[in-house]
Parts: sequence; C-alpha cells; structure tokens
Amino acid sequence: MERMGVSSVVEPLDKAGLRGFHYMMLMITSLIYGLTGMNVMLISVALKPIINEWNLTEVTAGMLASSAYAGMFFGAIMSGTICDAIGRKKALALLISISSIFMGLSSIAWNVGSMAVLRFLAGFGAGGTLPLPAVYIAEYAPSRYRGTFLGLVESSWVYGVLIGLLYGYLVVPTYGWRPGFCIAFLVIFLIPIIARFLPESIRYLQSKGRSKEALDILKRLGFALPERVFEFKEEKLGLRSALSILFSIYYIKRTILLWILWGALVYTYHGIFIWLPTIYANPPFNLKMVTSLYFVLIVTLFQIPGYYSATFLLDWIGRKKVLTIYLILAGIGCYLLGTSMQIDQIMIWSSVISFFNLGAWAGLYAYTPELYPTRFRGTGTGVAASIGRMIGIFAPTLTPYLLISMGLYSTFIVFALVHVFAGFAVIGLGIETKQKKLEEISLTPKLI
Repeated sequence: MERMGVSSVVEPLDKAGLRGFHYMMLMITSLIYGLTGMNVMLISVALKPIINEWNLTEVTAGMLASSAYAGMFFGAIMSGTICDAIGRKKALALLISISSIFMGLSSIAWNVGSMAVLRFLAGFGAGGTLPLPAVYIAEYAPSRYRGTFLGLVESSWVYGVLIGLLYGYLVVPTYGWRPGFCIAFLVIFLIPIIARFLPESIRYLQSKGRSKEALDILKRLGFALPERVFEFKEEKLGLRSALSILFSIYYIKRTILLWILWGALVYTYHGIFIWLPTIYANPPFNLKMVTSLYFVLIVTLFQIPGYYSATFLLDWIGRKKVLTIYLILAGIGCYLLGTSMQIDQIMIWSSVISFFNLGAWAGLYAYTPELYPTRFRGTGTGVAASIGRMIGIFAPTLTPYLLISMGLYSTFIVFALVHVFAGFAVIGLGIETKQKKLEEISLTPKLI
C-alpha cells in the first residue's frame, strides 16, 4: 500500500513529459548552480594579487584557498540533513544567502586570518548549496530526460566561472582584488526568484506525509491528478541513521563509488584550475597577470563543449560509459600536460583536461542523486559532496607543494593517476541508471 502511495503521487511527473514548468525549473537551478560556482572560483583571480599584497608564500596562499573548502565540507555534510528536515526550497534560500553575504564580505578582509574566517563561512553556504539543484531536478524531471536536465544544470558551472574570470580580468588588474569579491553580493537576487517560482519537491512532501500539499502543487502546475492517494509518512532519519543506511548491504557499493568520484573530481578540478593562472604567471612561463587570466579564460571555454557533449550522451550511452570515458581521457590529458614545456603545448593539454574533466562532472552530477531514495537522497548526496569538499581542503595546498618539491611533471602525473583510478572505479562499482525511474533505481536490490 505504501509503495502504491509513493507511485500514485509522483506518477504524473513521469507520465506527463516535459512542460514549460520543467524549463523554468531548469533555468532557475542552473542560475543557482552557476552563480554559486562563480563565488567558489573568485579566489582564482584574486590569489596572485593577494600573494603579492600580503607577501604570502604559495603554500600559505593555498591554505587560504583551502579555508573555503573546509567550510564547504561542513556545508555539504549538513545540507542533506537541512533539506531533508525543512525542505529543498527553504534550504536553498538559507544556504545561498550565507554563501553570497560572506563571499562578498571577503572584500574587506584585512589579513590572512580574517580572510580565512570569511571564506570558511562563505564555503559553508556554497558547499551546502551545490548538491541541492541536482536533488531538485532529479525529483521533478521525467526519467527519460533526467540525465540531460541534470547535465545541463551542471554545465551552468562553467558560465559562472567565466563570469567570475571575465569580471576579474576586467576589474582586478586595474582596481585590485577587493572589488573582485563584491560581485558575490549580486547572487542574493536569487532568493525572491526561489520564493516565487520554485515549488517544494513533490517527492519530499510525499515522504513527509504531506500528500495534500503535493497534490495542490501538481494541480497548480497543470498535471493530471491521480485517482487515489494512500497516505503514509516515512520514518524520520537522523544523520547517524542515514549514514548507517549508506553503508548497508544495499548501498555500500554506491556510497564508496560516489565518495571516490567526488574526491577525485574535486581534487583534480580545484587543484588544477585554482592554480592555473598562477602557474602561467610563474616561471618558466612568466606571463603577465592580465595575459595569464586571458589564457585561463580561453582554457575555461573548452569546458562548455565538454559539459554539453557529456550531457547529451548521458541519456544515450548511459552514465557509466560517460564517466569512464571522460575520466580516463582527462587523465591522459594530465599526463601529456606534465610532459610539456612550451606554453602552447600547456594551453592545448590544459584545454583537453578542461573538456573531459568538466564532462565527467556532468556525469557525476546526474549520477549522484539517482542512487539514493527520497527520504535520504539529500543526505546521501550531501555526504558524498562533503567527501569531495574534504579532499578539496587539501587540493589548493597540495598543488603548490607538489609543484615546488617535485615540479610540473610529477604534479600532473598525480592528477593523471587520480583520474584513471576513478574511471576504473566506475567500471568495477557502478550501475547503469539511464532512463530508469528513481523509485526503481533506489528500491530494486538486483540493480545493486
């Protein structure tokens, strides 16, 4: 009876196909994800000027960059609990506000300590925000379009990063790094948009025994209502209970795989791209800062076709093949970059990494919320993301340490091995979720 209740409310979402509402939700969640990405990566355009102004070593600067990732770790691990407790909508509004306000306030930091505290708080908001658009889209998009929609949301990251890089390219060399952070305040405009246009998740309301609210939303959105609804309320799970389920016999392989993928992609992406402007500006290349930022803008543009190529393959060849292919090819790009000494070769292989690493992100973003059921989807997604953020704490510091102690070649060999290991983990531990209903994926033991 309970399972009939679940399907009776969510069935219209899968049967109706795509509607204007889905495109509106896609646009809003893409804005959320992209502008949060802009906030996270603002440090990349400010790092070199901060190093110069405060006379920091590169390892100290890496630790400063890592402070946001420490906040992102706690934000990601708490976001699932928050959104499973108060709902997806309220959690989004709360966490976006925290991210925007404290990232903007980084512009008034007076030393390394104050900057680290502000970035930690901003990171808490950003780390909590980033998993939630995927949860929202996964719980509303029809199953046959879910992979494409999730990939499209993830692709908005690159536009946010490009906005931040372009803003930094135009503002930082002339006016300094402090105005570079002020753009983060603009993200607060998303709050009234969320309040006005995003409904609460139907699946979340059903899991909380609030079927009448779910039916009201379906009616308002123009969906056909089910003839019968069986009321039930799923048992409330605390963080400890949810974590124990993540490591149960049904979910342990999925959990291990997601932790590997999140750790690998956070380490490689942030370890490479936060430091790329500084790598270009330092020996042996010694580019001017404005030229370095221009080159990074070009490299970042390759993320766009990387995202879209992976996105439109997700519902065609499946999540497993996309993740495997893109991770291994990104690893090959890292190896070839490590063997390059000319700036044109560095540019080429940086672009290859940019293309395939970000394509793999599109696959991971689609994959993560599909692997857990509604009652702890937010928690499972948030905890997986938090593992990535924990690795992200070390990535900005580890990269300059490796560059100084081992050189460019060995640093990028490490990046290559991490990519390839993650690709083979998908082969060994992954399941295929292409065009399956969420309830089918999360409740069918034979798929595990």
